[in-house]
Amino acid sequence: MDLAQFDWTLYWFMFPVAILVATSAMLSGIGGAAMFAPIFMIIFPLLGPEYPFESLAAAIGVALLTEVFGFSSGFVGYYRKGLIDFKSAVPFILVGVPIGVVGALFLNVLGVYEEVLRATYGILMLVLFYVIIKVHEPQENLASAPEKSAGAAGKSDGDGYREVRTIIGRDGTTYTYDVPRQGKGTFATGLGAFLTGLLGVGIGEVVMPQLVKANKVPIPVAAATSVFTVIVVVASASFTQISSLIAQGGVNAVPWNVVVYTIPAVIIGGQIGPRLQGKIKQRIMEKAIAYLFLVIGVAMTWIAFRNTFL
Repeated sequence: MDLAQFDWTLYWFMFPVAILVATSAMLSGIGGAAMFAPIFMIIFPLLGPEYPFESLAAAIGVALLTEVFGFSSGFVGYYRKGLIDFKSAVPFILVGVPIGVVGALFLNVLGVYEEVLRATYGILMLVLFYVIIKVHEPQENLASAPEKSAGAAGKSDGDGYREVRTIIGRDGTTYTYDVPRQGKGTFATGLGAFLTGLLGVGIGEVVMPQLVKANKVPIPVAAATSVFTVIVVVASASFTQISSLIAQGGVNAVPWNVVVYTIPAVIIGGQIGPRLQGKIKQRIMEKAIAYLFLVIGVAMTWIAFRNTFL
C-alpha cells in the first residue's frame, strides 16, 4: 500500500456526517450504506474533481465496508441490552448471505454499465420512499407493547399453533411474541440481499418490516435483531466487493483516506443509536429517511439521464 498517494485530510468532514448516518441507521434499522453510497456518488462530485471515487463499485464497496463497522458497534449496544433474538435471525441470514454475495459479484460484472446501475439505484430509492410512506403502517401501533399476555401470543395463525418466544432485556423489560416466520417474505429477503450486494441497499429495509409488521415482534427486539442480520449479510457482500476492488486495482483501489474517517465515526454512532432507542418515535425516523430517499432517488435518476442523453 502506497500511503503517500492519499490526501489524509481531504475527507475530514465525513467524520461528523458518518456519526449522524450511523445513529439514524441504528434507530431505523435501515442500512447505513443506503445513505453513504449517495453521499459518495452525488455529493462528492459536487465538491470538486479531487473528490469523486473512481467507480460506482468503489462507492458501494466503501459504503458497505463502513456499514459493517457501524452495525457491529450497534450490535454491541443492543447485545448489552439483551434485545437480540439470535434464533429468529438465522432464517434471514441463511437466505441473505449467499444471495448477497451473488449480488456483489453481479456488480463487478455490470460495473461497465454505471449509468444503468445509477438509474436503477435512483428508481430503487423512489420505490423505497413509496413503500415506507404509503405501505408501512405506523409501527408503534403494531408492536409497541413490551409484553403480551399469554392468550395474545402463541395463538393459531391457520398453519398450526405458533411457538412463543420471550426476550428479557437487561433493564428487566419482558417482550413476549410469536416466533417469527418468513413465509412469503423469503422472496423479499432474497431480493433485499441481492440488491444489498449489487447497490448497497435492501436487506435492512426488508428485515425490519417483516419482523414488525408481518410477525408483530416488539420494535426494540425487531430493531436489535435486524441489526444483527444486516451485519452478517452486509459483511459477506462487503468482503466480496472489497476483494474484487483489490484484485482489479490493487490495495490502493480502496479509498482508505475516506475509510479512516467513516469507520471510527460509525462506531461512535453505532453506540449512540441504541441509547436513543425508544426516545424518538419509529414513524418519525421512517418518514424522515423516506423523504431523504425521495431526494436521493430524484437526484440519482436525473444524473443518470443527464450523463446518458445530455
